[in-house]
Amino acid sequence: MARKWYVIRTYSGHENKVKTNIEKQIMSRGLTDRITQVSIPTIKVAEMKNGKKRVVEKKFMPGYILAEMDMDDERNYMIQRLPSVAGFVGSPEPEPLSDDEVRNLLHGEAPAESEDEEAAPSHAHILFQVGERVKIVDGPFANFTGTVDEIMPDKGRLRVKVEIFGQATPVELDYLQVASNVG
Repeated sequence: MARKWYVIRTYSGHENKVKTNIEKQIMSRGLTDRITQVSIPTIKVAEMKNGKKRVVEKKFMPGYILAEMDMDDERNYMIQRLPSVAGFVGSPEPEPLSDDEVRNLLHGEAPAESEDEEAAPSHAHILFQVGERVKIVDGPFANFTGTVDEIMPDKGRLRVKVEIFGQATPVELDYLQVASNVG
């Protein structure tokens, strides 16, 4: 039977615990050839904390982990009876993911060897559109609203036109300094 990717439902916040428990079972039962990978879907995001920009890894599917495995009744039962596991996605039998779904879910994961903190993701540029009204949430122009004039995905910045003293003034801001969905 060929290995396929399956989604395991866990209690939210228990993903790391479940992953560790599965890996312990793999080692103790000698299943390294049957369950080859266990993964928590994460994505690198930039956030502002204490006025400093930093890149952190966040779970983008809380309550779910992925496992590449040869599924059979024994492994199904072994995983489902672990603490904090709610079961597999699929009813009544676990449903494997399609190749496209696997690519999409694992695409957001950070490579294990990448430790570069400055490699901020440029996914945020799709959150904004030219002409969109935004609110500035950080920096000297905090609480001002403006209109996105230009998006610079390579820099992770936006040029926003803010009305100051009755005149539209372009201001260059980091993605993190701006909130969208402003009326």
